[in-house]
Amino acid sequence: MIGTGILKGMAVTARNFVGSYFDEERLITVQYPEERNPLPENYRNFPFLLYDGDDPHAGLRCVACKICEKECPPQCIYIVKSDDKKPDYMGKPQFYPKVFDIDISVCMSCQICVEVCPFEAIKMDKDFELSKRERFNHLLQRKEELSKPNEYYHSICPTEAADVDAKLAAAAEAAAKKKAAAAPAPATSPAPSGSSSASASS
Repeated sequence: MIGTGILKGMAVTARNFVGSYFDEERLITVQYPEERNPLPENYRNFPFLLYDGDDPHAGLRCVACKICEKECPPQCIYIVKSDDKKPDYMGKPQFYPKVFDIDISVCMSCQICVEVCPFEAIKMDKDFELSKRERFNHLLQRKEELSKPNEYYHSICPTEAADVDAKLAAAAEAAAKKKAAAAPAPATSPAPSGSSSASASS
């Protein structure tokens, strides 16, 4: 019968409209921005850079390997590698990004940069209120804006952040054990010849 689908759709609308007066779960409209719906943990918007500790420069996990820049489909990531090195979370000297820019006007939030990063240095943020008055330079996020502490990551994605921390801790422990096993054993000094001869004569 022609119009059956329209009647079914109107019935669903009427059921939700009437039910919204009796069941709070049917209230799907919030008074934004005064009211906000909680975002699910797996929600993602634009990437950000992670750092450990209190210093965004010293604790930055990114080593400027440029894998994310190469794999980014819209090519919205721009990285310039540093000339010097700094120690990473395992104490190994690594390069760091002198420049790390993301053009959020081009980024499509595909999360490929997160998936290909071998250092757990880039993650997806939940911040979606990023509107600007300008269309060009203001939509280019610099390293200083992108860098956020690990505590922030735990606040928006607690389950995933705990798994990442456990993975990094296991990698650091394995590297420490490997380094200790590869270290040469301390040489034992031979016993003095005089003492052995004295014991033999006695």
